[in-house]
Amino acid sequence: MTYLDGAAPPEPLVKDGSDQGFMADVIEASRTTPVIVDFWAPWCGPCKTLGPPLEKAVRAAGGKVKLVKINIDENPAIAGQLGVRSIPAVYAFAQGRPVDGFMGAVPESQIKMFVDRLAGAAAADDIEPLLEQAAESLALGDVGGAAQSFAAALQMDPANVKAIAGMARLYLQAGDPAQAEAVLAMAPPEKANAPEIASVRAALDLAAAAPAAGDTGELALKVAKHPEDLQARYDLAEALSARGDLEGASEQLLAIIERNREWNEEAARKQLLKIFDAAGPASDIVRQGRRKLSAILFS
Repeated sequence: MTYLDGAAPPEPLVKDGSDQGFMADVIEASRTTPVIVDFWAPWCGPCKTLGPPLEKAVRAAGGKVKLVKINIDENPAIAGQLGVRSIPAVYAFAQGRPVDGFMGAVPESQIKMFVDRLAGAAAADDIEPLLEQAAESLALGDVGGAAQSFAAALQMDPANVKAIAGMARLYLQAGDPAQAEAVLAMAPPEKANAPEIASVRAALDLAAAAPAAGDTGELALKVAKHPEDLQARYDLAEALSARGDLEGASEQLLAIIERNREWNEEAARKQLLKIFDAAGPASDIVRQGRRKLSAILFS
């Protein structure tokens, strides 16, 4: 078949894969379109049951997801690396990493839900409750619950910027900025500058700017003993922001401004504005912080 303007033919939605082609067909390809890998073998009866409805669901997704079928008799290496012990085994990859999967032949309705979820076909109404639940968990200090909710949202839509940003913030708060950066890299190029992503990047910049800010516990104790030590408060604010505690950092900076707004060439106010950028314009930290700042400056 000849294509207009000499364009290459489109990649097939369903193709046979191999150990040698796994990096290109699955890992690299999944950075732009989610890829399902079906590990099967000619002698496997359940594989023959699963294959047709899986292919049907992938084609019905209209290009939002692809399927790579790997015969483990001919290509055992990748299956062995993934720990596949029985087939059929289905893995879903997005942004170069496995994000979901199942074992055995399952009902066609379950296959369709699996493919639709990976393709981002799940309605926003299904994802928003998960994001709200994550926010509630964070408010209660349940970091594990928040992580589960963000992860579930990412399974439904691997490109959801709210879930990506939320998960990245969790890693930052846990003191793992490298993993936070890795999570942000999951955002597709067209969403890389979304406000949610940009605010986390600003938070990472704050963390990088304060690598030797000190232990928050020791600094908090110092501030408690010497509340008028503005440098100690500023150091505590830097340490808190380095760990992703923007609300705590904001409170310390506001306390400095209230005591001496001109201190150190308005360093506290300048740092507070950076924290507002990191928190994002719609956050409670910014709304409450700006209200308190206005009350201090115009009182």
